[in-house]
Amino acid sequence: MTNEQWTLLTTAVNGIIPEKPITGFIIDSPWLPGWAGVSNLNFYSSEETWFQVNKKAIETFPDIVFLPGFWSEFGMCTEPSAFGAKLVWNDYNLPHADKIINDISEIDKISDPNPKTDGLLPFIIQRLVNYQKPIQEIGHEIKFAIARGPLNIASFLMGTTELMMGFMMDPEASHKLLEKITQFSINWIQVQKETFPSIEGILVLDDIVGFIGDDECKEFAVPYIKRIFNAFDSNLNFFHNDAQGLISTPYLKEMGVNLFNFSFEHSMKQIRGLAGPEVALIGNLPPRDVLASGTSEQVREETRKMVQEFGDKNRVIWSCGGGMPPDVTTENINAFKETIDEFVPLI
Repeated sequence: MTNEQWTLLTTAVNGIIPEKPITGFIIDSPWLPGWAGVSNLNFYSSEETWFQVNKKAIETFPDIVFLPGFWSEFGMCTEPSAFGAKLVWNDYNLPHADKIINDISEIDKISDPNPKTDGLLPFIIQRLVNYQKPIQEIGHEIKFAIARGPLNIASFLMGTTELMMGFMMDPEASHKLLEKITQFSINWIQVQKETFPSIEGILVLDDIVGFIGDDECKEFAVPYIKRIFNAFDSNLNFFHNDAQGLISTPYLKEMGVNLFNFSFEHSMKQIRGLAGPEVALIGNLPPRDVLASGTSEQVREETRKMVQEFGDKNRVIWSCGGGMPPDVTTENINAFKETIDEFVPLI
């Protein structure tokens, strides 16, 4: 993103209402390749394609803040690859990582990854190194270090069901696994920040936090996510969980989060009430059923309804409830942005 967009974003997160409402979206490979008319495999394997597709997005929508901005990623495979997971690729679908263990009792088989050398991580960094100058030449900077959250990574390494069973049946081993992954995440973010001094924010994504109850959240999620955010001096701690968020939302401030992206199934008022007034919200139009599948007029109607029901423009980035999904059209994005610009100043 541009330095001007970064300033707008951080001042809004800090509670200064901007002159114009901010529209922002998380964009990555679930949306970008299809929207640009290229295959997923081409998007991942060609640095030039990756750059040109991201460039096309920011040039098509110059007044929208795209987060985290020029995201160097390989779908959900990035972090699991460092642990040795088998990766399966497809021309027009997202890749996936196979499990490396089947039970929490096998965690001693998992070695500690080196984020400077292991899996796809060096390619993530090198892609950004190779294109840092072209990114800067069009007025943008690398502003975020990014990592999947510890529960999210654990679910890839052993399966979601198996992870949930591990929490119940062997909490000691579960903590050992999460400790290993948390330290890896801290090391991985540190590599990114050391390589790119322009980084001032951290994005952690963990949907599995939405699958557990309150006791499990306090034991297995809060302390580890808190450690990741607290390990760095960051101006913006951005947390994404677009699964069920009502359990974890009251702990956002404790975890160090000051910007939260959440499920469209929860109203913005509901999340604001649970998170407190100091956590900025980014949401919350239904991404698939409205932004992707609706007509432009339906997008306008539901966006007006969202704005009116929330009735607040403090600490809010207007978006959808999660990342940009596949098949969202340029017309629907423009309809959302135009409606936000028209109706937010009226509340």
